[in-house]
Amino acid sequence: MSPLPINHPLLQVGRWLSGLVLSPLGLIALLAIGAVFLGGAYTVDQTEQVIVTQFGRPVGTAINAHDGPNGAGLHFKLPMIQTVNRFEKRILEWDGPPSEMTTRDKLFIVVDTFARWRISDPLKYFQSLRDERSAVSRLDDILGSETRNVVARHDLIEVVRSDRDRVAEKDDTIEETGVSISSLPPIQFGRRALEKEILAAAQPKVTLWGIELLDVRIKRLNYKTGVIEKIYDRMSSERMQIAERFRSQGAGEAAKIEGKKEKDLQKIESEAYLKVQEIMGEADAKASETYASAYGSSPKAADFYRFVKTLDTYRETLDRDATLVLTTDSEFFRLLKSIGPASAGETPPEGTPIPAMIPPAILESSPPVPAAAPAP
Repeated sequence: MSPLPINHPLLQVGRWLSGLVLSPLGLIALLAIGAVFLGGAYTVDQTEQVIVTQFGRPVGTAINAHDGPNGAGLHFKLPMIQTVNRFEKRILEWDGPPSEMTTRDKLFIVVDTFARWRISDPLKYFQSLRDERSAVSRLDDILGSETRNVVARHDLIEVVRSDRDRVAEKDDTIEETGVSISSLPPIQFGRRALEKEILAAAQPKVTLWGIELLDVRIKRLNYKTGVIEKIYDRMSSERMQIAERFRSQGAGEAAKIEGKKEKDLQKIESEAYLKVQEIMGEADAKASETYASAYGSSPKAADFYRFVKTLDTYRETLDRDATLVLTTDSEFFRLLKSIGPASAGETPPEGTPIPAMIPPAILESSPPVPAAAPAP
């Protein structure tokens, strides 16, 4: 095949186009075409849904809302005319503010709930709510109202307990005291049933906005500030009753132990006193036997014994400040009358007892002492 001549029309058109592209005007045209192309292309992620609007009105169907050909990936729109509105496709969370409400048994409580939801119909969601902030505000109203209605139809125990078969643990020590402790009353529904009731009541209402409500749960329950103090006072009163019962039982046991101690102590003291008296009786008997055998051996020994006992009586009854008024014929004064001065030059031998200084007249005038009977 022979080459085309230089002045061939095709070559002339090519040279004209290349010159046009390399010219400033051509470059501007190429950039404008690229901008238009890039402005009309957009990508959709797997975790989002897209609604395309033209002058604020939705155009076509939602992109990546359901499984199908119109899913995630590269898409095109009219640049500067159509707008891409993106919405979350994943499950969203709602954490409502704590709300005060009244139960059927007239108790004021604060209930804190949370929920999980997602956008099931992006087109309806866009037309009714536009954004997530509006959706959360509507959920606050709907879920708060339904929670209040459900709680008002049930007692507090139904909201607190979730297990119908639960049995309260009992302390054997407390039961032995006999103090009446409040027990767990039986429930008919339980908290799980109330949460399902709230979910069933709220789901049809949020469906109108293109929202699917997946789950509603009660996160926290609490009494109002004034009621909490009364509850604490009641708990403290119950524990004080238990403590007082323990104290009274301890005092009773202490009294028993103290009484038993006193009884045992008296028994020991009485047995010891009896033993002492027996020992003293035996000692006195032996002493009497010894005295009788010693002083009853002869009349002089008996007189000496009587003389010693008389001196002992004087020693115990008379002192420097004692004053006695006695008659001259008093037996107590007998020895004092018969004491005379010792003869001059007489010195008693060493080891001579005191009665040797007493004149024989004293011993002779003393009545005889009968001899003690021999010990058995």
